[in-house]
Amino acid sequence: MARQIVLATHNPHKVEEFAAIVAATRPDIEVVGYDGPEPVEDGVTFAENALIKARAAAAHTGLPALADDSGICVDVLGGSPGVFSAYWAGHRKDAAANVDLLLDQLWDIADPRRAAQFVSSIALVVPSGEAAEPREHVVEGVWPGRVATVRAGAGGFGYDPIFIPDDQPDGAARTAGEFTAEEKNAASHRARAFGALAPLLSEL
Repeated sequence: MARQIVLATHNPHKVEEFAAIVAATRPDIEVVGYDGPEPVEDGVTFAENALIKARAAAAHTGLPALADDSGICVDVLGGSPGVFSAYWAGHRKDAAANVDLLLDQLWDIADPRRAAQFVSSIALVVPSGEAAEPREHVVEGVWPGRVATVRAGAGGFGYDPIFIPDDQPDGAARTAGEFTAEEKNAASHRARAFGALAPLLSEL
């Protein structure tokens, strides 16, 4: 029987993506969605926010919990939107508005000054019972690339349609929104972070 691990998000796209990434190396682990309360994410780094979410999910469910905090960091904007990626256009978490605002902010910036990175911090919190502190780990994955000038592709979510990853086969310049799910799950910032986390899942 597969061991369950809860993913601390209400975003079904993230659950689907993580389930595919985990299944590729640990088919014995089943990723399940989280239906508990959302904690206040008041950290100032991806790692801090990932831990906040994983701790809340582990405490609420009693299961080992994974949480991802991620976003796009644009060099010419000093690393912004960064931890504010999901709220860049306001508190409503409007993905389309976030993309529109970022494109507008960069409208007169040409390559090679449109460099950016997708960054993911993944926290793992394993409850240890009432007599001990939970075991906690945080890892990071970085997917380098640049911001496109227009949207392209209907795949992925968030900023995927305007992020062009580096080092594509044959010098291609597709956005992450034009990647297949399999291509993205093999190369993304979350996949890279999970690669660093996978050995730690032996604790499960």
